[in-house]
Amino acid sequence: MMRSTLKRYTIQRVDPLSFPKFCVSNSMIAFCSGWQHRYVETNQIRLHCVTQGEGDLVVLLHGFPEFWYSWRFQIPFLSRYFKVVVPDLRGYNDSDKPERGYDLDTLSTDIQGLIAGLGYRQAHLVGHDWGGAIAWHFAHKFPEYLNRLAILNAPHPHRFIQDLSSNLDQLRRSWYLLAFQIPALPEWLIQQNLTAFVKGLFQAQAIRKGAFTRRDTEIYQAALAKPGVLSSALNYYRQFLLPRGWMQQWVRLDPVTAPTLVLWGEEDTLLSRQLIQGIERYVSAPFQLKLIPHCGHWAQMETPQTVNRELLRFLKA
Repeated sequence: MMRSTLKRYTIQRVDPLSFPKFCVSNSMIAFCSGWQHRYVETNQIRLHCVTQGEGDLVVLLHGFPEFWYSWRFQIPFLSRYFKVVVPDLRGYNDSDKPERGYDLDTLSTDIQGLIAGLGYRQAHLVGHDWGGAIAWHFAHKFPEYLNRLAILNAPHPHRFIQDLSSNLDQLRRSWYLLAFQIPALPEWLIQQNLTAFVKGLFQAQAIRKGAFTRRDTEIYQAALAKPGVLSSALNYYRQFLLPRGWMQQWVRLDPVTAPTLVLWGEEDTLLSRQLIQGIERYVSAPFQLKLIPHCGHWAQMETPQTVNRELLRFLKA
């Protein structure tokens, strides 16, 4: 339960410099002996997961075009207090890559089965980008499985669809979403220019350029180069804009009933700030929106100390 002194809805601008620096160096996370790799059967597929720690379950969901590695700074920190499980989402890295099932209903059912398969009745869910979209959808579809919800730079899917048809700024930023609808061609073009694609998406879109080393981009590139990954990753966008997926985002939903935190890098070049205006209307529980200055789309990697501090404060409240 939230403490009664917490306001139901707050907006705050976070000062990253006010927080103590936790140990999140690449040398520390690269050889973390406490991490375990395992597969969990869920929804007729196998998800590869990285796990660490014991206690209440925290599930971290990555976005496009990532995999579990995007939470490398959060896993060792949060695992001091929780059991942390970080799956490669359906189609990514070492998880199964079926031809179908990249709609939000199926993707959120994957996570429900993951939680149950781990022997838990509830979990804290943290999602970034596409992982955030899945987490939003999960909160509506499986409220009984959700303890607390944390979102990093991911608009509510309903709001995103609405803004694609009315917000010219977001439509301009989302040109790639329309380009990805073309069959086969995007996969071929990306594969032919994979190094430039990865650098352009991570390093070029980051506000804090030092967040991504050359080794980081090589790791992401290797994960994307695995057979079937690119097509699976692009199928998220393709199924989202199918008529069934599009119309689903106009259906009225019951509000999210779990306490919710939204962390948002203020200088996200991929997502318009307008997407978080009025976002509290999707939540009936205590809600917090915290803006991270001088931070782009990749908040958990650009400002790991800030994200770690805010997640811990929220999840342990």
